[in-house]
Amino acid sequence: MACYGRSLDSPCTLALLVGFQFAFVLYFSLGGFRGLVSVLVHTTEPEFDYSRPHDVYTNLSHLGVPPPPPRNSGTGPPATGPPLRDCQIPSPLLVGPVSVHLSSPLSMEEIRQRNPLVSPGGRYRPPDCEPRHHTAIVVPYRNRQTHLRALLYHLHPFLQRQQIHYSIYIVQQWGNSTFNRAKLLNVGVREALRDEDWSCIFLHDVDLLPENDHNTYTCHKQFPTHLSVAMDKFKYRLPYPQYFGGVSAVTPDQYMKMNGFPNQYWGWGGEDDDIAARVRLSGMKIMRPPVAIGHYKMIKHKGDRGNEQNPRRFDLLKRTRLNWRSDGLNSLTYELLSRELEPLYTNLTVDIGEDPRLPQGKVPSPVKTTTPVNQRSTGKTGGTAKQEKRQESKVANMTVAKPAGEPAQSKAANQTTQEKTGVVK
Repeated sequence: MACYGRSLDSPCTLALLVGFQFAFVLYFSLGGFRGLVSVLVHTTEPEFDYSRPHDVYTNLSHLGVPPPPPRNSGTGPPATGPPLRDCQIPSPLLVGPVSVHLSSPLSMEEIRQRNPLVSPGGRYRPPDCEPRHHTAIVVPYRNRQTHLRALLYHLHPFLQRQQIHYSIYIVQQWGNSTFNRAKLLNVGVREALRDEDWSCIFLHDVDLLPENDHNTYTCHKQFPTHLSVAMDKFKYRLPYPQYFGGVSAVTPDQYMKMNGFPNQYWGWGGEDDDIAARVRLSGMKIMRPPVAIGHYKMIKHKGDRGNEQNPRRFDLLKRTRLNWRSDGLNSLTYELLSRELEPLYTNLTVDIGEDPRLPQGKVPSPVKTTTPVNQRSTGKTGGTAKQEKRQESKVANMTVAKPAGEPAQSKAANQTTQEKTGVVK
């Protein structure tokens, strides 16, 4: 049909006006440009309904039990059962969004009773299938007992549904010195690898709780992974492209490639950006799950005494390119004061030294340091001599600087260690 003239009542003009109105309504009804693009361009972004979450302990009753051992006739070597099948990927026990309780009203003993398959040291292995992933969760810690209970209450059932082999390590900084999160992470990685040949190390803040169990606690084979991409604190958005804080994961090889984490960040802030820079400087990149999956809630809290904002963080960040090869795993020094296998976690109490910023002889503000352990359980870590020898060999290959010293064997030294850790034998 031909259009003649410029009259507003011509058929072409009316058709154009109706078309523009329809496009205008469609644009805003779809949420603007991004919504329109999502309709025109097919994306694989998963969708979850977070308004109807499942209880975090859903499906735990479906966890299998190990098959009974086969009977032995009494002659010959002991009978062995058939090998376990590999665990399914993804786990059939996953439910998606889960409810988050920012504070746990339960005691440690009550949490343990709700997780009967968790072994001392906070270890779990699927009883009816062979796990494909082996993950150590390292949590830097000091004086956050309420947060710790909430984390353990939530994280144990969350991880069991994923059918992975895991253990939780709480790395507690002893003393009144300024808190050093990154250095505690270095200690946690080193000590975890003494225990077992973990294929994945998770670096986990004590005040972050995952909201979707499809956010699996496993590592990317090539690159470090940042898991907490959508935190409620930041309105479920990534605050900036290179953000690496909260919850992240590395393999032992990736950790060695970036020389671990910096040891010079005393106080709050800066270490996450330094670690992100190390990822890039070592030739790697940061991987992330979809935003729809990487949801976390943060437990609100006031600023911690002894973890004040680090005034040197920007100066340190400027020197990351120059210092990352010399400050990290190969310069790590510390003293392991105690290692306890608690029912829900492995507790590591460590002395990582003093903040060099403090003037000589100045005593920092007192910080009440309490061991987050159930005092009824103070057993040392076990393990066979063969396992320890194998792990020592692996750890020795990782570091140049050894810890400042293992707990001394003399009676006087043992007494000093007990005073530091607050553990009564």
